[in-house]
Amino acid sequence: MVRFSFSRLMLYLGMIFIYAPMVVLVVYSFNASRLVTVWGGWSTRWYSSLLHNKQLMTAVFRSLEIATYTALAATALGTLAALVLTRFTRFRGRTLFGGMVTAPLVMPEVITGLSLLLLFVAMAQLIGWPLERGVTTIWIAHTTFSTAYVAIIVSSRLREIDQSIEEAAMDLGARPWKIFFLITVPMIAPALVAGAMMAFALSLDDLVIASFVSGPGASTLPMEIFSAVRLGVKPDINAVASLILLAVSLVTLLLWFILRRQEKKRRF
Repeated sequence: MVRFSFSRLMLYLGMIFIYAPMVVLVVYSFNASRLVTVWGGWSTRWYSSLLHNKQLMTAVFRSLEIATYTALAATALGTLAALVLTRFTRFRGRTLFGGMVTAPLVMPEVITGLSLLLLFVAMAQLIGWPLERGVTTIWIAHTTFSTAYVAIIVSSRLREIDQSIEEAAMDLGARPWKIFFLITVPMIAPALVAGAMMAFALSLDDLVIASFVSGPGASTLPMEIFSAVRLGVKPDINAVASLILLAVSLVTLLLWFILRRQEKKRRF
């Protein structure tokens, strides 16, 4: 006899609440009707129509470009910040530095976006850069708040690894940069990958900050979707959202498969 479990029931209800809208979105992306609330049969017309929507496709590639740059820059900066917070426990201003690194985690996005906008305007008046807001300013803004997430993830991993391995390498005469790249980086590689994926997802999903620091002709995918949804949901949006869900699912499945193979190799 199966016993009733309240926690298991809440888990199932929570999963349904999260994933049911996604399933509905994917199903309606194959809707033949132009009205998204009226089912008109199965069709792939909106996927082919999406390829001819230059404005939306340009926004997709622009968002992917910015997210890739953000993931690389935020991973590098976040790793350096994590090393400072975990390896250098005593230096003047450490508390202030730690607070500044983690501040974007609790800072409202409206405040962050407005602050960056005022910064870019002041810089343009003082030094003449940036001449106009666009991909570069969005990339800088996304890197600013994504670095905090990477720093937290990497620092938690750095606190768990055994520092005696690094100390043994130093005793054998290895230089600090060699210890970092040959010993520390392989041990924190899962955290680096997780931080990069987090930064990529945050950049791809951001709407508020990008709205402040973007300029004419530099709209990201969330901005395009938000502008289109205000006039009514179009089937093209369902199609592009379904493709994003498919890409995320494939990447997650691939990473799970790789990690599972690595665990099997360690066991045997």
